[in-house]
Amino acid sequence: MTDQELAGEVIELEIPARAEFVALARLVVSALASTDSTLADERIDDLKLAVSEACTNAIEAHDAAGSAERVLVRCQAGPDSLEVCVEDRGNGFDPSDLPDHPPVTDPDRLKFERGLGIPLIRALVDEVEFSPTDGGTSVRLVMRLGANGAGPS
Repeated sequence: MTDQELAGEVIELEIPARAEFVALARLVVSALASTDSTLADERIDDLKLAVSEACTNAIEAHDAAGSAERVLVRCQAGPDSLEVCVEDRGNGFDPSDLPDHPPVTDPDRLKFERGLGIPLIRALVDEVEFSPTDGGTSVRLVMRLGANGAGPS
């Protein structure tokens, strides 16, 4: 399929809320991203890492809520961007309540063992949006394609 033919295509994957299935989500996202000839390999790697973090957070949310439901990963190729949504059935959270972390150049940054996933996601993709849903949280990741896909803003 050409880039034009893929625009608008949606791929949905439901994975068990277990760590061993994060690699499957990464593989599906990587396969879709690799179909766009304008997206550099480094940007695909950034997207895969961001998806891994989002899926891991979703799995942890399911564990905390005692949910046996699956995590939904939805990928859509558009004409100018690639969008990935990761939806969980956890208790939800407000990203604005997360503590600020020191800059990576600050030695105090080494004191943080957890809580770096969301700042990492924000650094890796062009857009990220956290939205509450009826039963959990949706994380929308956007990677711009072509000349607009040079890197996160």
